[in-house]
Amino acid sequence: MSRIAGRFATLRQRDEGALVIFVTAGDPNPDLSEKLVLTIADAGADVIEIGIPFSDPLADGPTIQASTFRALQQGMTPIRVLEMVSRVRAQTNVPLVVMTYFNPVWQMGVERFAREASQAGVDGVIMTDMPPDEAGEWHPVARQHGLDTIFLVAPTSTAERMKRVAQMSSGFVYCVSRTGVTGAREHLPEEIPQMLQAMRSLTDLPLCVGFGISRPEHVRAVCQIADGAVVGSAVVSLVAEGVKAGEQAALAAVRRFVKSLKEATR
Repeated sequence: MSRIAGRFATLRQRDEGALVIFVTAGDPNPDLSEKLVLTIADAGADVIEIGIPFSDPLADGPTIQASTFRALQQGMTPIRVLEMVSRVRAQTNVPLVVMTYFNPVWQMGVERFAREASQAGVDGVIMTDMPPDEAGEWHPVARQHGLDTIFLVAPTSTAERMKRVAQMSSGFVYCVSRTGVTGAREHLPEEIPQMLQAMRSLTDLPLCVGFGISRPEHVRAVCQIADGAVVGSAVVSLVAEGVKAGEQAALAAVRRFVKSLKEATR
């Protein structure tokens, strides 16, 4: 059983939802970024998504785009991200998922990326711009190296797309709560339950809802109908604000926030 599957199995036994937290590797700087991941793990996150900065982040809203550019200015590369993951993995057993676009993987070489990600302790990979029909080169290599591949579905996904995602995903399915780019939102869209119902008829994999989840009450609402909630932009914003008051203030603010989100999954 993979580390991701094991975590979800434990959560199901406890009747708890999963809290999945996203951070951009290298933001606001490589050293603090690493401490943030460990703080998030310690505060109760069930899965941590670590974003590889990319210069053309089409699926990301302004908050994560700004975070990405800060990380790129700090010299973060896919190799440096995997080195960071390796150091984090030595200190935590929390499942770690790398979130990336396909271009950085292609530039590094699909086989090399999968091999080095696996060696670093990565458990799964999300490629934001890679639908299942275009995963022919990646998918077998990922499986060979023991990496889960997590595909995305959206309310606008066709029945055929949902079927392909169900067939090819492992670990969990990332259910995008709306179309467009990432970013914190006030309210959750009404079409989420329909999308989840459609996916439930196709797969037993855990379903995690992301894009726009920014508060404990959002997490609570999502965990009543899905297996987990993904929070990204709200954490990235908190770091950007908190760091103005110093490193320790930023870490303390993130710890408090993640604990409050995790409490909402119970």
